Amino acid sequence: MKKGLRKWGAGLALVALILLALSGCGQAQSSGNSGNSGKSSGPKPVIGLSLPTQSTAVWVLDKNQMISDAKKMGIDLRVQVANDDSGQQLSQCESLINQGVKVLIVAPNDAQAAAAIVQQAHAAKIKVISFDRLITGADDDLYVSFDNEKVGELQGKYLTQHAPKGNYIVMSGDPTDNNALLFKKGAMKYIQPLVDKGDIHIVADQAIQGWQPDNAMKIVENALTLAKNNVQGILAPNDDTAGAAIQALAAQGLAGKVVVTGQDATLSGAQRILAGTQSMTVFKDTRVEDQAAMDAALKMVEGKAPATNGTINNGKIEVPSVLLSPVVVEKSNLDKVLIDSGYLKKADVYKK
Repeated sequence: MKKGLRKWGAGLALVALILLALSGCGQAQSSGNSGNSGKSSGPKPVIGLSLPTQSTAVWVLDKNQMISDAKKMGIDLRVQVANDDSGQQLSQCESLINQGVKVLIVAPNDAQAAAAIVQQAHAAKIKVISFDRLITGADDDLYVSFDNEKVGELQGKYLTQHAPKGNYIVMSGDPTDNNALLFKKGAMKYIQPLVDKGDIHIVADQAIQGWQPDNAMKIVENALTLAKNNVQGILAPNDDTAGAAIQALAAQGLAGKVVVTGQDATLSGAQRILAGTQSMTVFKDTRVEDQAAMDAALKMVEGKAPATNGTINNGKIEVPSVLLSPVVVEKSNLDKVLIDSGYLKKADVYKK
């Protein structure tokens, strides 16, 4: 009998030791989760990001940079890409809203269609930042972008300075993109006075549906035929469409003989500038823009108002804005602006 009691007691003791050990492990895990080097381990702020496309290099850069920024800032960033489909963008944003994001950053595929996104987000008490492209006809909480009318002014000024007389092909971006309207508005401040004066004749003036380079190439090919290749300047709204224009020029032996603008400071654009076929680009440092949007979103999550430096009218309200400054890049300052800043790698730009 005593022998059995001893065995039973020993068993209880063993169970007690196991329970104590398990309790100790649980306490260690809880302690480890309660802090990290003295920093609070509260839940990460959840922010949604909706991008229109990944079909152009600049949007790929934006996505990658913002994911990287979010990791450094301790933000749970939920990313969706609309693949150039406004209906898909609305559906994706509805999903982000249902996931409980605290702030929604939206680069609209269609400026007007995206107003529905703002309306739904606000119904869920979620603030919306218009990113790079302005959402029109809505109560946007903030707009973070470059001064896009200024971008057009830089293009128009360069074009008229380097081709002050002759025939122009004027192209603008997709008509559903509010930025495209601003780019052209800025450029025409310099071009239109010379048209009125008779120094410049516009042989074609067309928007590029979907920003697609193939569409830009057709516009330039048709305009060259109409003008019998007598063209001195091309207003190309970005580097991708500039590349398409230059392909059309090359087919007629005109590459490098016509002033061609650009925008976005892409690798291929920089290479064409060095080759002398593209005259300039407008550099909008996506790293600065991306960080500005993430900083503003985090401020909003914390219930603070981001610092702004202007307003933009979106057809309904004056939207508080963070407007960044663009820079002209040509062959003479390409190394300093794009390579020395680390935006592009010299080995890539000068690759043979």
